[in-house]
Amino acid sequence: MSRKMMVAGNWKMNGSAAQVDAFVDALAQSEAPKDVDLLVCPPLVYAARLAHALQSAGCAVAAGAQNVAAEPAPGAFTGEVDGTMLRDCGMTHVIVGHSERRALYGESDEIVAAKADAAVAAGLVPIICVGETLEQREAGSAEQVLGAQLQALFDRCAERTLAASIIAYEPIWAIGTGRSATPEQAQEIHAYLRSQIAERDATLAQSVQLLYGGSVKPDNAAALFAGGDVDGALVGGASLEADSFLDIARAAG
Repeated sequence: MSRKMMVAGNWKMNGSAAQVDAFVDALAQSEAPKDVDLLVCPPLVYAARLAHALQSAGCAVAAGAQNVAAEPAPGAFTGEVDGTMLRDCGMTHVIVGHSERRALYGESDEIVAAKADAAVAAGLVPIICVGETLEQREAGSAEQVLGAQLQALFDRCAERTLAASIIAYEPIWAIGTGRSATPEQAQEIHAYLRSQIAERDATLAQSVQLLYGGSVKPDNAAALFAGGDVDGALVGGASLEADSFLDIARAAG
């Protein structure tokens, strides 16, 4: 089964209103590959501005968020944002369970699964992040850790959630470190993830997009994308500039 490639940008806590405008202007003046799904997830305060600017400029790029509440609106959840609110502001996707959310804000596998369910219920596509630490990899337990993260999704999420989701493998030891998994390592883990999904649903395993995240740059993107189970990338720092973001997208096209 043919799967479309995707390049998604995660700006993390970076950016400004001026940077959003400049980014969209640069996209509008460039030619993006038409056979690759493109997505940018800025900080929430700029997400609606980005979505509106992309639409106004006629850019075939979607806007997404970096987090979503597990609880539905309305409710007394100060500081949280429900998926329907994100969709109302032009978001189509949301990153769920990024390793920084897990490590810094205590999001468990169960919370990540609940957020994925909530995102799909609100009409969003969740990009569900999974990954292992360097210590776990060196101990030979990477597959065990990743399998447990997937199992939490299988245990909690409705079938429609799994069918509507994207999985992003992000080796924690490669995020923001400049150290990327080798193309062989990325393909090996993506093949493992797909095999675990296939044990539950063979059709889903062939259709689900699996992205790689971890120090993806224009100069290593093509090699990473050569793996048959790697369907694109979740890009951090290299997505902050339109030129490097588009260079990665072209490597996927």
